[in-house]
Amino acid sequence: MRLLVMLLSLLFISVAAANEGAKESEAEAGVKYIEMTPKFTVNLAEPKKFLLINVQLLVEGAGTIAAVKKHMPALRHALIMLYSGRPSEELQTMEQREALRKETAAVIRQTLEKSEDGKGHSASAEEGRSEEGAGHPEGFKDAYFTEFLID
Repeated sequence: MRLLVMLLSLLFISVAAANEGAKESEAEAGVKYIEMTPKFTVNLAEPKKFLLINVQLLVEGAGTIAAVKKHMPALRHALIMLYSGRPSEELQTMEQREALRKETAAVIRQTLEKSEDGKGHSASAEEGRSEEGAGHPEGFKDAYFTEFLID
């Protein structure tokens, strides 16, 4: 009898642990913010002028989160090229900064599409596309600036 009780206890514990692991993976697959660290510091068009910017990405789905982390060097490169060499006059108003934020989101979306198609396409990417909320460019929702400094 003790053996039966012990076996049932072990069965319930393993089922509970499996359910908890599934809940954690569901939470991971939901909407998440990913900070692009370190912050971007780039030279502007004027001598001795620079832009310091902190970018956070809003992504949905475990496949998209994995793709963003996998392609972070390509994403950072694309954004450095986007931000570098701009005249500081183009970054003064709220409208200009919002336009840059939208450009940032478009560049990230394009870079993810390019990285996940063709030669950058991998088996793990195929698996990610079948997950709910994945399909990497579609799983990328938006980019936000959490710091913006021109000096």
